[in-house]
Amino acid sequence: MYLDIETSPHLAHVWGLWQQNISLAQLQQATEMLSFAAKWRGEKKIHFYSGGYNPDGVGNEQMVEAAHSLLDQADVVVHFNGKKFDVPHLNREFKAAGLAPPAPYKQLDILETVRRRFKLASNKLAYVAHWLGLENKAPHEGHELWVKCLAGDQKAWRTMRTYNKRDVTLLEEVHNELKPWLVNSPNVALHDGLEGDHCRECGSGNLRREGYAFTKQGKFQQYQCRVCGSWSRGGKAINRVDLREVAA
Repeated sequence: MYLDIETSPHLAHVWGLWQQNISLAQLQQATEMLSFAAKWRGEKKIHFYSGGYNPDGVGNEQMVEAAHSLLDQADVVVHFNGKKFDVPHLNREFKAAGLAPPAPYKQLDILETVRRRFKLASNKLAYVAHWLGLENKAPHEGHELWVKCLAGDQKAWRTMRTYNKRDVTLLEEVHNELKPWLVNSPNVALHDGLEGDHCRECGSGNLRREGYAFTKQGKFQQYQCRVCGSWSRGGKAINRVDLREVAA
């Protein structure tokens, strides 16, 4: 499942604009989740919930419960900086709502791949998408959009809805482009219940034998996917040695 959330800023009383240390006494309103969008792999529908944009009468409580329900069904959650941002924010909302943690799920944070594999001018999703030649994020007016949404401006909320949903589809596009480069990604073939040899990133059975992979004790057949270009190796050693180095 692809996931992206939007949050409100902290609101505080401050006496300056540069290098301020803001005490808890100055904090007037802590950040909250404004909205979230999610999409299942292979499906067109984008789930969107918000307590502010509520033509269907959805409030904050229903938004949090909907997010919890979707995560409860997910085996793998794909996000961008979600380990440090989206998921901790969601967990806070779940606890505040009196909900137990959702069922355990694997996380694939695309930002980790970008930082580890490439040296880009910026690691922001918008720049990564531009670098990959993808259509960019939905445009908006910047911080003023959040100000208007917090004031209940429904026109601004419609823009926020478009922005949040586009981030999810863009995330899926970036994920697809980076499949052969992914770091610590779950095995798609295993999660999809595919039998036999299949690409661990895209699930294709169109693999070619391409050399060997070596560990300190074993030699394994190496494969490359003809569809997405990902590399993998067999689980059974072609040759194995028993002697190992002695620790110094």
